[in-house]
Amino acid sequence: MSLVERPYPASEFFDELIDADGRPRPAARALFEHLGALDASALEARRQAVNAAIMTMGITFTVYSEAGNIDRAWPFDIIPRVMARKEWARIEAGLKQRLTALNLFIDDLYNDQRIVRDGVFPIEVLAGSRNFRPQCVGMRPRFGVWAHVCGTDLVRDGDGTVYVLEDNLRVPSGVSYMLENRQLMKRLFPELFQETAIMPVDDYPTRLHDTLAALSPRSGTRPVIAVLTPGIFNSAYFEHSYLAQKMGAFLVEGDDLVVGDDDCVYMKTISGLRRVDVIYRRIDDDFLDPESFRADSVLGVAGLMRAWRAGRVGIANAPGAGVADDKVVYAYVPKVIKYYLDQEPIIPNVPSYLCMHDDERDYVLANLDKLVVKPANESGGYGMLIGPRATPEEREVFAGLIRANPRNYMAQPTLALSTAPTLIDDHLEPRHLDLRPFVLQSDQLYATTGGLTRVAMQAGSLVVNSSQGGGAKDTWIVDVD
Repeated sequence: MSLVERPYPASEFFDELIDADGRPRPAARALFEHLGALDASALEARRQAVNAAIMTMGITFTVYSEAGNIDRAWPFDIIPRVMARKEWARIEAGLKQRLTALNLFIDDLYNDQRIVRDGVFPIEVLAGSRNFRPQCVGMRPRFGVWAHVCGTDLVRDGDGTVYVLEDNLRVPSGVSYMLENRQLMKRLFPELFQETAIMPVDDYPTRLHDTLAALSPRSGTRPVIAVLTPGIFNSAYFEHSYLAQKMGAFLVEGDDLVVGDDDCVYMKTISGLRRVDVIYRRIDDDFLDPESFRADSVLGVAGLMRAWRAGRVGIANAPGAGVADDKVVYAYVPKVIKYYLDQEPIIPNVPSYLCMHDDERDYVLANLDKLVVKPANESGGYGMLIGPRATPEEREVFAGLIRANPRNYMAQPTLALSTAPTLIDDHLEPRHLDLRPFVLQSDQLYATTGGLTRVAMQAGSLVVNSSQGGGAKDTWIVDVD
């Protein structure tokens, strides 16, 4: 019996591949026809080959735990998420619209603050921002762009509506896994890639290189690009080294760089100092420059902010871009889009409640058993409360946290996240998922065709983060009639 001949449980949620009648959606028909031609043993052999490739290639991520930092093989599901290109075209337009508006917003906050003066964005939200950097006030980065790389998390609700769940504008990660997922699937189903119009994602490293190269302060010369990593113990180190290799960039740590008296950044080499034009930094602002931020940082480069402000080096993402990477600021993004672009958002936000407002806080506290509560600046699924699955004691603890610091919390309804068939042992089961496309902006604007689909590998779980037990799927955007 083939995989698709086994009964697939009917789901109360929107399923990405199977419609309400139990049939494959149009974009997924070619996939299911192919799966139907494979017996269980053939498919299992391919899955084992993929798992062996993951181990051989060293595709790992790091889990931080009380027992220490643990490297684990990338958890990968071989059943892809599939979406029609026509639907994706609208999503792509929405992603580009959103990043364009967010960059205008960040640039405004560090300069004229028109949006604050006009009463569209509350001064108290800005005043309470952990990621607003006074060191960046008055800075005008090239092209007016602060967030050059954005990872936007998308979810689909029970009625099929796609929402933006959050924006990741500081050091968004995961794109290397998107690229490796595609390579693994090409090994697994080469026939499908020959027979089906699956849109490519392989050009991302080239696009990223060009995005970074455009930031070089030296025109007419091939720019020297460096990827600044905290080091091998960082959870995303695989990605840092992967992207540096793919772009032909240098992988460096803070000790490898020095800022000269001329405010230029130089890389230490066995042949002497070599000027660096652009830094793709994978270090948070706090640790970027001990002269400007945390004096005890040993990860960054002393004087780097001075070099950036002098226009002698490009930095992506720019310091201070995280002011818009805040789950409270997120609630204002539809107004931000309207204010700067005079457009309605193409992709809506999830309805949100801000605990800094008395009436909304009262509602949240009265409905903790129905809501998801998030701190403003955490990532990776940490520090949040999924109300319907929390104990009364956990909800009471969160109520205390909200009352103590209401600016730091926002809440959203518990969405009926869409599912997709996922290979569990020898059969398919629905699992909840989200999607993180990546958007690039400097002199041009580019969005990946698809992105990193993250899937909750545990039945019923809504937590898709790899650091908390989630896995990933390849994302296929296909041309269908």
